Amino acid sequence: MSQSLLEGNEAIARGAVAAGCRFFAGYPITPATTILSTMLTLLPPLGGTCLQGEDEIASIGLCLGASMAGLKVMTATSGPGISLYSEQISFAVGSEIPIVIIDVQRLGPSTGSATRGADGDINFLRWSNSGGLPVIVLAPVTVADCFSLTMQAFNLAEKFRCPVFVASNKEIAMTRESIDIDAVDRPDILHRRAASSNRPFYPFEIKKGRSVPDFLPIGGEVVVRQTSSTHGANGFITTDPTEIALTLQRLQTKLETAVESFSFHESLETPDAETLIITYGVTARAARAVYRESRRDKIPVNLLILKTLWPVPAGVIRRAAEGVRRVVVIEMNLGQYVREIERVLPGKSVYFYGQMDGRLISPAVIREAVASG
Repeated sequence: MSQSLLEGNEAIARGAVAAGCRFFAGYPITPATTILSTMLTLLPPLGGTCLQGEDEIASIGLCLGASMAGLKVMTATSGPGISLYSEQISFAVGSEIPIVIIDVQRLGPSTGSATRGADGDINFLRWSNSGGLPVIVLAPVTVADCFSLTMQAFNLAEKFRCPVFVASNKEIAMTRESIDIDAVDRPDILHRRAASSNRPFYPFEIKKGRSVPDFLPIGGEVVVRQTSSTHGANGFITTDPTEIALTLQRLQTKLETAVESFSFHESLETPDAETLIITYGVTARAARAVYRESRRDKIPVNLLILKTLWPVPAGVIRRAAEGVRRVVVIEMNLGQYVREIERVLPGKSVYFYGQMDGRLISPAVIREAVASG
């Protein structure tokens, strides 16, 4: 066993490298900067590339170009940077360019407070593209999660050819924990499916029984067309309503119909519980303490920690809520995910507690919310 003292950002960088990431570009921003500095250490010895772009827009653009050339890529920023990434996030969604985007959230709005955490970007990430199409957002709780969920993010980006967000938080990112990286569960590494080079290549052709096109890199022997505009299977711009509708429907369903396969979560149950706490991110650490104390005091409470936020893991939420009378949703914001819980559980009494003032939500606050909800 080899123990290391790592912060969440360092674990994200190591998880990315373990997943096969060989290209990183980013621009310094608190509290994400140590991802950039760690990648500067890790990538060059492996023959990889780590660049500091002149700004956030250039950084994500560099990543998309490298991804189109066939590399596994990652960038990292905080809320203000996601604002600047938005146009190219839409490009990645519409043109099916795999990329992992780390958002180390800090207190907003705007530049907010660079040294205070929050989970204020949860809806921002979901609606970060101009078409409103679904994206994948994973939310770590611990340093170990930072490592393993980053690996999962790369697999999902490759499998579905899409941007995948890891919604970290300043408190997770810059807190050091003792961790044995070698003991963390690692998924099998996935790669985007390569197209045959022995037949004409249509970059957005969908084969029977599949929902994601095969891939060939730009710059190779086979001509690969890429555009940010609405396009047909051949990669040329199209204005045909039927073709556009089919493509956009596929971009939606390829993720929403598969979410059960990547609904990462933790479910802690107590017999005869009538209350279910639902939370995510760093707040889950305090909620775990409340769950343990409740069991000790023989107060039946269940806890669901969501690590896949988008698309909404509705099946996981419904199963966790079976048999309980009420649901208490705790968020480190003013109420961004609770509406999804209410939508998924229309027959349940849902109580919300949110806090966004730069402080962590304590176990005592959660206990009070559960008691009064």
